[in-house]
Amino acid sequence: MFAKKSQPAIKSLIAHGSHIEGNIRFGDGLRIDGQVTGDVTAQPGDSSILVISETAVITGELRAEHIIINGRVTGPIFSSRLLELQPKAKIIGDVFYSALELHQGALVAGQLHPQNAGIEMNETPKPPLQITSNSP
Repeated sequence: MFAKKSQPAIKSLIAHGSHIEGNIRFGDGLRIDGQVTGDVTAQPGDSSILVISETAVITGELRAEHIIINGRVTGPIFSSRLLELQPKAKIIGDVFYSALELHQGALVAGQLHPQNAGIEMNETPKPPLQITSNSP
């Protein structure tokens, strides 16, 4: 009745205890159990899944079609299809998504931006408008 899009296979792993500094570009699926300082980006146009486990700590931007987070991320997140924030997810940064699944216990310190509100996935987020007054 409903056609479900199949998930790409997770072919790469950054293991618990590993620390990578630098940007990562991947195809298909990537699971991170370790620490990454840098941006993690799926190949453009590919069906992709990015899994951030509860032991993972990421400092940088995340970009993929389907993102599942149960660890800590500091930086903006761009999910073009589905973003799942599991109970131990701790996010510091703005979140851009098409569909959002938010479990009890997940924490987001940032703004949530649904993609269908006119925000493009390849757009850099603009800071919010600041209104000031000249009156004393």
